[in-house]
Amino acid sequence: MSKAFVAYFSASGVTSKVAERLAEETGAELFEIEPEIPYTNQDLDWQDKKSRSSVEMNDRSCRPAIRSAAADIGQYDVIFVGFPVWWYREPSIIDTFMEAYDFSGKTVVPFATSGGSGIGDSGKNMQSLAPGAKVMPGKRFAASVSGRELAEWASEWL
Repeated sequence: MSKAFVAYFSASGVTSKVAERLAEETGAELFEIEPEIPYTNQDLDWQDKKSRSSVEMNDRSCRPAIRSAAADIGQYDVIFVGFPVWWYREPSIIDTFMEAYDFSGKTVVPFATSGGSGIGDSGKNMQSLAPGAKVMPGKRFAASVSGRELAEWASEWL
């Protein structure tokens, strides 16, 4: 069985609940990717083109700072990376995370939460940021996903 790590960014708490369930079902270590400057509700207003999230997502080179470093990910074989879908892809802070670590030889499996949007090209985007890793296409889950469904899905890589 592969040793797993679950890293996630959650803006509203939905992704954190799914990440916690996934970690519990797989026995993985859990790490929250927290922004150095927390997002406010105003920052997350996707309808405001001047909101922080809108500005970040319109600038593909934007890399929001992360508050603290994860444990040594070198000891893990499979890294699950969770996030809410923003603008049909991963939030920019996930790009920061992907560039901050050496994922060489690791399997990276994205998972996302969304009210309806798909995960888009997140896996492909993340692969370009971690060329030494094998990044899977990933999957979007509803907030109500069961632990059993997460365990069955994750078993492909564990």
